[in-house]
Amino acid sequence: MGRKRNPVEPGEFEDPLSNYDPPAYADEMERVLCETEVQQMRIQPLACIEKDATVQDALDMMKKYECSSVIVKDAGKAVGIFSARDVLNKIAHDPSTRPKPITAYMTQDPQKVYATDCPAKAINLMAVGGFRHIPVLDVDDNVVGILGPRRTTQFLEERLI
Repeated sequence: MGRKRNPVEPGEFEDPLSNYDPPAYADEMERVLCETEVQQMRIQPLACIEKDATVQDALDMMKKYECSSVIVKDAGKAVGIFSARDVLNKIAHDPSTRPKPITAYMTQDPQKVYATDCPAKAINLMAVGGFRHIPVLDVDDNVVGILGPRRTTQFLEERLI
């Protein structure tokens, strides 16, 4: 670090990245977490349901696809997430909720990451927020995947072992 700068004549263009020193990472794990992108992780398959669906529709989808969460969408955009935790905390004790709208029981406006974000950001959001799954969006805010602990662990194992 600390390269010596060549003097620049007044009025001459200086590329601001010409003196850029790449980051120094403590280890390979830190490099992988900071320099790769979420889209390099396994973010598919994912289960999505429209916001006008019922709780029963979501439960049926979770059973069919053997998944623990579904993303609730409106016009392609993630407006919520409905997870096994929601089932346990809000649905399991009251079967009369099953025909009701999913929007009444989902977690609204969940934290999201972009496919081009680094894995460290996704892991941090999940850890700090205390949830297990996070929707992955493209640059137009459309849902393109979902990331959870199993996929995150698999990604790290593949790159670090």
